[in-house]
Amino acid sequence: MAAMIKTVSFGLLFAVVVGCSSESQVNESQGSVPNPLLYVNRFIEEAPDLFQVQFITTKGDFVLEVYSVWAPIGSARFYNLVKQGWYDGVRFHRVLEDFTAGWGIHDDPYVNFVWQKELLPDDPSFESNTKGRISFARSGPNSRTTQVFVNYKDNSSLDDQFVPFGEVSTGMGVLENLYADYGDGPPRGDGVYQAMAIARGHEYFEEEFPKLDRILKATILGGTVLP
Repeated sequence: MAAMIKTVSFGLLFAVVVGCSSESQVNESQGSVPNPLLYVNRFIEEAPDLFQVQFITTKGDFVLEVYSVWAPIGSARFYNLVKQGWYDGVRFHRVLEDFTAGWGIHDDPYVNFVWQKELLPDDPSFESNTKGRISFARSGPNSRTTQVFVNYKDNSSLDDQFVPFGEVSTGMGVLENLYADYGDGPPRGDGVYQAMAIARGHEYFEEEFPKLDRILKATILGGTVLP
């Protein structure tokens, strides 16, 4: 399952960061406002015990219901990413029929670089990766960052690696209809090479995988604090 997450090439990322840093300095001198997603210390709001998230996508809309008790650390990260607009414009980069649909690589390479260092400690596993449930992707212990996936079927074999924090309440058909013809990435297939996507962002996606569906807008619909 290591391919489910990103395979990070630090040399490639370093080259991108150098370029982005120079560009950032130029923009700052010209009075441009830095991307707010770079300010990780703003993503610390406490999540409600239960909250809903609406995703408007190029294929239609779906809604997730998130239960903080299932995975308090993961659900809080997800809540803040959505609330700050992190997933707006993000593509469904790994869609595997009868398995999972994953997203969470940003179009801005520098945003990706900053968030690759924001690793979450693992939550204990209480729930199973059944159909419609969402979990953070990871490449090993305590490695969750921004990528998540929805299960297309009962994937209970993943339970020892991936911790669900919510489930699809409406719109599962939208997720099952996402563009999937690119398949898996290297080494299993010719789909999105995640290290390259992280490092090049929008340019890579548009040049190599223009048919990927994407998120237009993700919004917190409401939250509940349980007694």
